[in-house]
Amino acid sequence: MSLRGTGQGGRLQRLAEVFEVMGGAGFLSPRFLATLLPAMRSFGTTSAAGFQAAAARDPDRPGVIDDAGTVSFGELDRSTNAIARALAKAGVKPGDGVGLFARNHRGFVQAQSSLDKLGANTLLLNTGFAAPQLKEVCAREGTRVILYDEEFREIVEGGAGELVRFVTWAESDCPETTLAQLAASEDDSPVEPPPSPGRVTILTSGTTGTPKGAQRSMKRQGIDSFVGLFGRLPLHTGTRNLIVAPTFHSWGGAHLLLASQLGCTVCLRRRFDPEATLAAVQELRPQVLAVVPVMMQRILDLGPDVIGRYDTSSLEIVAASGSTLPGELALRWMDAFGDNVYNFYGSTEVAQASIAMPDELRAAPGTAGRPPRGVTVRIYDAEGREVPAGVTGRIFVANQNQFDGYTGGGTKEMIDGLMSSGDVGHFNEDGLLFVDGRDDDMIVSGGENVFPREVEDLLADHAEVVEAAVIGVADDEFGQRLKGFVVLKEGATADEPALKAYVKENLARYKVPREIVFLDALPRNPTGKVLKRVLAERD
Repeated sequence: MSLRGTGQGGRLQRLAEVFEVMGGAGFLSPRFLATLLPAMRSFGTTSAAGFQAAAARDPDRPGVIDDAGTVSFGELDRSTNAIARALAKAGVKPGDGVGLFARNHRGFVQAQSSLDKLGANTLLLNTGFAAPQLKEVCAREGTRVILYDEEFREIVEGGAGELVRFVTWAESDCPETTLAQLAASEDDSPVEPPPSPGRVTILTSGTTGTPKGAQRSMKRQGIDSFVGLFGRLPLHTGTRNLIVAPTFHSWGGAHLLLASQLGCTVCLRRRFDPEATLAAVQELRPQVLAVVPVMMQRILDLGPDVIGRYDTSSLEIVAASGSTLPGELALRWMDAFGDNVYNFYGSTEVAQASIAMPDELRAAPGTAGRPPRGVTVRIYDAEGREVPAGVTGRIFVANQNQFDGYTGGGTKEMIDGLMSSGDVGHFNEDGLLFVDGRDDDMIVSGGENVFPREVEDLLADHAEVVEAAVIGVADDEFGQRLKGFVVLKEGATADEPALKAYVKENLARYKVPREIVFLDALPRNPTGKVLKRVLAERD
């Protein structure tokens, strides 16, 4: 699915694409390269390299804008030099494991960049953790130091009280040492680069069980990775990027990393609020908004009267990932805000797989788009044979950014050098990818294979339904049947028989849920994924 040329003509075509895409993104400016390349030689493809390069180019330009105000690139670079030295004095060495338990704000950025400068291994912790989960994950990952927001003090004391601790964000006087105090305590001149870049461990979503640690080395990427990404997601140097997706997870973290390397001003808000996000867009005028789909749903739920109060015309790219983007939601968003949605499909393990551009989402709502250059996606059946267009099978991916394996051992299944994404899907005749559901979501009902995603999308399209989730449950007659969970719009009158009839009118009989339960809201993790294990526990 990527551009492959052979011979002189193919090489020239590939070179022309490199100049077109990378030049269009602003990467090929001599001044940009003269600062970024030396920084990458020191710190690899990390946020520390990107922010150091930006400080060399534009030290007084805003680097981070958050709830507390503005930090320039120069201030960010100097403060992380000092914090890195202070953490080293506290015993953090290259390769040591350090947990980062923080929301979206300058402290997260400073902590990550400082650890990058030390060559430490960063464990990104889910802000939804309770003390037992925190204790289990930190013990499993060998974490020695934890950097955390003060609001999580009780959780940290209950789950990681024996670790060396520093506070990344404090609302008031704090009895423990903060990053701001570390920054003021040490020399802020440039630090010596580590022997090699550290690793980042991202926790899987844990929607069906305990989150696993997926470790990824900060490797230097080939040009194909960048050309492929920017060829389908037209990010640019020097923009303002508002990241409301959680930075501790793959999608928000990827945007923080990309923004640093592009020299973009990173705009952050500690907590997501739909109307406050619109207000931030009006105030800060970002060109890029990084979200998870449920955030788009919450913003649209404000209604046209509230949405119309805010000027969102600065938005050129609304980059969505982290969970399924229903086709109907993408269309509603583009009708309200313009054709600016880019749907990124991937996973913590396989990284990028495909990107859907606005015109593709208009033409084929629900598509995950096409694999970018440098990425191969194939669909295999249960016997490991590639299937033709239109046939659903398991999705396998190859690229340069895949994870290094789970910290507890093991990896994802591999076929022909491609890694399982854990999903099932198909290509249509035009080469567009569609994700039909999770591989382990499939149920067999009356001898028929059923993927809940199709039923979920149909229910979500109902005029009186806000959102829906479907799981498989045991059934004496059919072996398994579907069970639906539905959130209705305010004032809706739809009941269980009406929704069952609606499904029966549109899908095969065996896809009609045996039972539909009405909820006030679906249980979700901080990245917006529905926690189906919680729904299953309701039985």
